[in-house]
Amino acid sequence: MKGVIYARYSSDNQRKESIEGQLRECKAFAEKNDIQIIETYIDRALSARTDRRPDFQRMIKDSSGKKFEVVIVWKLDRFARDKYDSAHYKRILKNNGVKVISATESISAGAEGILLESMLEGMAEYYSAELSEKVIRGLTENALKCKYNGGTLPIGYIIDSEQYFQIDPLTAPAVLDAFKHYADGASMREITDEMNLKGVRTKRGGKISINSVTRMLHNRKYIGEYKYNDIIQPSGIPAIVPEDLFNRVQERMAANKKAPAKHKAEDEYLLTTKLFCGKCQCYMVGESGTSKTSHVHRYYKCARVKNHKGCDKKSVKKEWIENLVIEQIKKLIFDDDLIEKLADKVVALQGKENKTLPLLKKQYADTQKSIDNMLDAIQQGILTVSTKERLESLEKQKSELSVQIVKEEMAKPMLSREQIVFWFHRFRKLDAKKLDHRRRLIDSFVNAIFLYDDRITFTFNYKDGTKTINFTELEKSGLGSDINALAVP
Repeated sequence: MKGVIYARYSSDNQRKESIEGQLRECKAFAEKNDIQIIETYIDRALSARTDRRPDFQRMIKDSSGKKFEVVIVWKLDRFARDKYDSAHYKRILKNNGVKVISATESISAGAEGILLESMLEGMAEYYSAELSEKVIRGLTENALKCKYNGGTLPIGYIIDSEQYFQIDPLTAPAVLDAFKHYADGASMREITDEMNLKGVRTKRGGKISINSVTRMLHNRKYIGEYKYNDIIQPSGIPAIVPEDLFNRVQERMAANKKAPAKHKAEDEYLLTTKLFCGKCQCYMVGESGTSKTSHVHRYYKCARVKNHKGCDKKSVKKEWIENLVIEQIKKLIFDDDLIEKLADKVVALQGKENKTLPLLKKQYADTQKSIDNMLDAIQQGILTVSTKERLESLEKQKSELSVQIVKEEMAKPMLSREQIVFWFHRFRKLDAKKLDHRRRLIDSFVNAIFLYDDRITFTFNYKDGTKTINFTELEKSGLGSDINALAVP
């Protein structure tokens, strides 16, 4: 893996020398786990309570370039101490394929905070999905009427004022000629050059390319077929190309088609950065091997074993260990008593985390009390120029505080206990056979897994969420055949 290091010290109780210690331990961790460090980001004398940190923001921006896969921090509080900022920026990094890992904490601090982060991310995803459903309903109505639903408009068509497809008299003849000439034996390059000589351009104003011609010759809109998702309407739009000509073109393209290159699909290893070797505490990383029968075997292997650094931990089958983890998570989310306790803890955590909002509300109450005192004085006949100025100042302060409170509540919404319980129950509806659902379950609930030769220890994202299972227990439950074949075939 390629990674970067983020180091920070705050202005209150740390010194510049602490940066050197952070970097030293992060580099040692990277070397131990075979992570190549390509960049180091450092913020000096800046608190993690704020996201206004130059190198932090530069790191977030650089993550979009897909140049690194992990951000290593000395401790997780170096990344952020505000759970809301942490959830926000981890979400950005996650979307860019980057994970945040601690060099000194196999088990992250602030356990319930991870569940809170997951719920905040999930609520945002839920509202986004709800909005998407409304948009899809509108697009489906358009599709049933064969109206334009956005996207790149094919060459040869224009859209009228009521969003219906109409034939473009300027470019449609060139499209028809392209189909005729290809059916008669012309090459893709010849048709591309011909269309460019005629002055035909893409909808974005660029020159026609071979890829543009290939997509055009495959496009069934030219025979009048309208398609949106599963909605297909023959003769839904005006046709430019006769169907028999279109079919002849498809036959010739199929005959000329070369065998596609075989790309090796990289399977996703869901326990990466969560599965640790019980013997040396290093990460267990994903690997694959092909047997003599050309069957691909996937497994997790200790990083020190992989790099021949002295550990003798056996590899474990990917499918077996991931299925075992999913089964343990399912037991957790169907435990009603546990869900109730976790909901209480997350509610309490929210109150502790947001220190700004209580302070603003206290200031608002104090200001209102001062205004009431001033009004009492005015009613008693005490009215001077300074009294009026003071009252106006307090009213302005009250208004500003009111706006700040609303902004803070919008930026860091408080989840009710009912919302939290509801969100836990939504996990019960996930399909454990689907990759994205399995990923969501593991990311939300699993903190770390330590794999030994005779047992496995799970650490979930809540206090006292550690569970150890002996392999002998698993053998009794019918999983012995997989356990006895831990090594790669």
